Amino acid sequence: MNGHWKKSKFLYAGCLVCFLLVVLLYGCGSREAAVRKQQKFGATYMTMNNPYFQVMNAWLEENVEANGDILIYRDPAQDQEKQNEQIFDMLEEGITGLFLNPVNWETVRPALIACKEAEVPVFVIDTNVYDDEYVAFSILSDNYDAGVQCARDMMKKKTSARIIVIDSPGTKSIDDRVQGFMDTITGHEEYEVVTWLHGKGELEVSMDVVQGLLSSGGAAREFDVVLGGNDPTALGALAALQMNQMQDGILIYGIDGSPDGKVMIKEGYMEGSSAQQPLVIAQQALSMAYDYMDEKEVENLVIVPVTMITRDNVDEFDLAGWQ
Repeated sequence: MNGHWKKSKFLYAGCLVCFLLVVLLYGCGSREAAVRKQQKFGATYMTMNNPYFQVMNAWLEENVEANGDILIYRDPAQDQEKQNEQIFDMLEEGITGLFLNPVNWETVRPALIACKEAEVPVFVIDTNVYDDEYVAFSILSDNYDAGVQCARDMMKKKTSARIIVIDSPGTKSIDDRVQGFMDTITGHEEYEVVTWLHGKGELEVSMDVVQGLLSSGGAAREFDVVLGGNDPTALGALAALQMNQMQDGILIYGIDGSPDGKVMIKEGYMEGSSAQQPLVIAQQALSMAYDYMDEKEVENLVIVPVTMITRDNVDEFDLAGWQ
């Protein structure tokens, strides 16, 4: 009996070892298969003619590739119809997820529907979309507060102002910034918006429309504050004013906290910029995208704070980099 028991014990132990090896090998195989499954992300931004989106995309590309995955990106150059077509093309190329910064927050809808039908999750960054039921999540700057911060800084420094606003209709992030600014000055008649210009969020366009205003004559050209919907817009306005030797005494506000914007603040050419954090947005967006694709729960909306940069605190920031 004792010998038989020892033999049985030996056989049982051997079977147990074999079973554990099978489980271990199967588990390793499953994990390896999961690691081998390569994701192919698409990314599209309203324009790549903006350092903000360039730095955001560069970070995403570097870190997606570091994970063994692929990122392809497109530049619609401020054309929503073109952006929709590019998204359709990326779906044909087999993307498994899309990072989206829409040109127009409403007319991007056909592309969102196409992604939904293809079961490709959409991760919205920086500028939200109207039809947010079609997206996995949105991660945005606090764009409304950015406008509020610019208005409050202006009101601390001027008891009255004649303001030009350079916006970009259809770009929800800029719309929200302008709304925050306007809501803050509402009820204060001493702060008057004398004209609205459409800068499309780009330096060259902003420079041209401000140049046109300065060349037109009349009361509309008599202003002492500029609100640009982003830093390229503010820098375009600055360039036009400098070409006409009219920059003295005009407070120029941007929104981004870009390296160029911070240098202009440091040198006294811009009054301030409400700083976004494109690297933080990119980092959180990628982390949340992987969590979502691993079927983990993620927040539907994440708002990233902004910080007002002026000459009083610009030295606390890296002039050569982004936040």
